[in-house]
Amino acid sequence: MTSARSGLETIAAIATPPGKGAIAIVRVSGDAVPELARRLVKTKSPLRARVATYATILDERGGVLDRGLAIYFAAPHSYTGEAMLELQIHGSPVVAREVVRALLACGARLAEPGEFTRRAFLNGKMDLHAAEAVAGVIDAENRAAMLAAQANLGGALADEVRALREPLGRAIEELAGAIDFPDEVPEPGRSDLLRRLEPVRAGLKRLRDEGERGRLIREGVYVAIVGPPNAGKSSLLNALLGAERAIVSEIPGTTRDTIEETAIVFGVPIRLVDTAGIRSHADRLEGAGIERTERALAAARIALVVLDGSKPLGPDARRILERTRDRERILLFNKADLGTAGALERDEPGAIVGSVRDERTIETIALAIAQAGWGGETFDASRPHLASLREFEAVDASIASVESACETLRSGEPLDFAAAELQRAFSELGHVSERVAAEEVLDGVFSRFCIGK
Repeated sequence: MTSARSGLETIAAIATPPGKGAIAIVRVSGDAVPELARRLVKTKSPLRARVATYATILDERGGVLDRGLAIYFAAPHSYTGEAMLELQIHGSPVVAREVVRALLACGARLAEPGEFTRRAFLNGKMDLHAAEAVAGVIDAENRAAMLAAQANLGGALADEVRALREPLGRAIEELAGAIDFPDEVPEPGRSDLLRRLEPVRAGLKRLRDEGERGRLIREGVYVAIVGPPNAGKSSLLNALLGAERAIVSEIPGTTRDTIEETAIVFGVPIRLVDTAGIRSHADRLEGAGIERTERALAAARIALVVLDGSKPLGPDARRILERTRDRERILLFNKADLGTAGALERDEPGAIVGSVRDERTIETIALAIAQAGWGGETFDASRPHLASLREFEAVDASIASVESACETLRSGEPLDFAAAELQRAFSELGHVSERVAAEEVLDGVFSRFCIGK
């Protein structure tokens, strides 16, 4: 059974997670849906579009499988743009599997991961960016990530991209006319073109920067807590988490491995990594932990450096200060309740002097993490933004092409070169949200989805 409009088979799948639950949902999409509903769904009154109807669900031989709700969606007014049927049945894995088996026995086939959303894209129900946002909503691990993904569902990014492509398209048309018909069409003024391209270049860079901040919302800001042994790193981790996650001891070298946890700090999701204390003299086991600390520090966006500020700084503390001086860091001189000899010893601008036992110190550190996470800028999670590597690469390529075209215009080189660069920028932007993606790109996008979505 195939869809006459799209040439695709009718597909079926369980749309709810595996395991027992209150209900299970089975979805079916394709031109054969009306026939499958007639054969397998019995109701006292005919199914009406978008109306939940109490129904008896049958197998291919007419035997009763379950009783539940059936909702019919007529094409094109459905999620996929095809005729669809949703069966809400009891949440037994056996019942759900038997319903799908009956649908397959009557001619449907099992859906592949993401195939329902892929059909929605192919049938013009959403652009590719919005389709990817569906997976982002499902994968969201915190409220900020959920809001950021939902912002992309409405297709607003496509409007922003089209607004950037329009002036590119006009410039390309003007250049093409002047190049192809030099006797009839005068060359556009180079300074005028440069003036019109500047907002495009700025808009592309803003799009990339906001996308980067959106990525941090989804993945979390990676913060490595580093310092010499017994400086209070594990105590700081516990204080930021509000839970006793790491073992705390006065014995130096207690933490031998990295401990990673996630938290929301002033609305910013962060990945906190407690590390082994760094010191020059360590045994083999402690040395292995220090190697992991080095890797965590290299990968972190922010180094949260914790030093014992109650006493003069030792050589290990001084080395860590120098190592982290030229990177994004937050410096805490800890144990101020015991003294401030170490804190007063060095003039470190922006350093926090306090104690991990003091709530005000913890709040100050948390705020510093949130501010450093965004580079001192705010991020509106409700705005649509770039989400995938494919989109970032397309925008980066567009920026490079626009800048190259501008340089060509400034240097006085032939307009053909500028036209080619602007055409490349225009085409690359099409890969962000327009339906110009190659088949292998679509395979990569929708393979991340669960079956039934």
